[in-house]
Amino acid sequence: MADARMTVAELEAFLHREFPQAFSGGDIVIESADGASALLRQHYSERMLRPGGTVSGPTLMALADFAMYVVLLSAIGPVGLAVTTNLNINFLRKGQPGRDIVAVARLLKLGKRLAVGEVQLLSGTSPDPIAHVTATYSIPQAG
Repeated sequence: MADARMTVAELEAFLHREFPQAFSGGDIVIESADGASALLRQHYSERMLRPGGTVSGPTLMALADFAMYVVLLSAIGPVGLAVTTNLNINFLRKGQPGRDIVAVARLLKLGKRLAVGEVQLLSGTSPDPIAHVTATYSIPQAG
């Protein structure tokens, strides 16, 4: 894959401006993005929990989708209208309350119109993933 087209600072500025409903809350931090992979952290909040004290599926899906968007933007530049066309998630184990969720995203294939990637979601410092996600994004034609 090519070098990054956007730095972390450029990604943050773009997301604050173009996608504030997902990024301006301060609960998600982009720790790295290099055009091929990205590392994001969502700080723990009790809003993440579902009854029974586990991190909710919607929280995990939203973070994984956002991480895929970030790694894609880091690879192609500020293309705000790139959209998810498919997302598949496998929940592997319970996300623990009180721990941040870490998303490790990487692009598997970057084409002219589609990008395919995967995201591993981790709970705190545990090396064991709590979910594995594959996603496809549609990239709009330039023009």
